[in-house]
Amino acid sequence: MKLNSNFIVHQAGGNTIIVPTASAGFSGVVKGNQTLGSIVNLLQREVTEAEIISTMKAIYDAPEGLIEGDVRKALAELRSIGAIDE
Repeated sequence: MKLNSNFIVHQAGGNTIIVPTASAGFSGVVKGNQTLGSIVNLLQREVTEAEIISTMKAIYDAPEGLIEGDVRKALAELRSIGAIDE
């Protein structure tokens, strides 16, 4: 999976902002924290969900189940707006 090229990512003061282009088929803005920013950065290249979870475990000191749940939730939300190419 990879971030759809119709979405632009901005980092601002610890926040991640995802903005669709006119071609995205989604109108709105997605605002998230550094965790979402880390996930979106990984999605700049072709990556699997398992690779994202593994990388997030290496970055963040949190229970394994919490990290997996957060990654799956973020990916589900990005999928729902068409921000991920699979």
